[in-house]
Amino acid sequence: MILPIYTYGQPVLRKVAQDIDKDYPELQQLISNMWDTLASSEGIGLAAPQVGLDIRLVVIDLDLLKEDLPEYEGYKKVFINAHIVEKDDTETSSSEEGCLSLPAIHEKVTRPTRIRVTYMDEDFNEHDEWVDGYLARVMQHEFDHLEGKMFIDHLSPLRKQLIKSKLRSLLQGRFRCGYKVKAPKIK
Repeated sequence: MILPIYTYGQPVLRKVAQDIDKDYPELQQLISNMWDTLASSEGIGLAAPQVGLDIRLVVIDLDLLKEDLPEYEGYKKVFINAHIVEKDDTETSSSEEGCLSLPAIHEKVTRPTRIRVTYMDEDFNEHDEWVDGYLARVMQHEFDHLEGKMFIDHLSPLRKQLIKSKLRSLLQGRFRCGYKVKAPKIK
């Protein structure tokens, strides 16, 4: 089932997500729904807060990028209770990012190129690994959602000022995108 994606202004996007256990209700159905939602929106990553749940669950599908990044062919993975435990700040890179929760906003974000993450896979096997390159960028973007952060939080004050009207439009529900969304209620 395709779930609506929560857009900028929804309180759940600013909450720190909670770890879950194997007994989380209908977890496999939720993961399946998140895959369907990600595919229908043509995104590469989706965090549970983006579908209204403050739990530490992320799905990432980099197979879409296989023509430009052949090393990610077939890369499709679930991350449960994901945490970034260390960032190697010796090397950073700047690249344009967008977000399904921020339709039509794309900005350059500087991030470390190497991070250490812990998470559980779909079978609740524990992982502790160093990740680098483009996958490290995607993980940082998605795992930020689990901390109540969005990529716009990494922008300079000047860049934030320059996109202020776009953010206001999102808050007022004045935007278009090609997927199902749940915009904040206009007050």
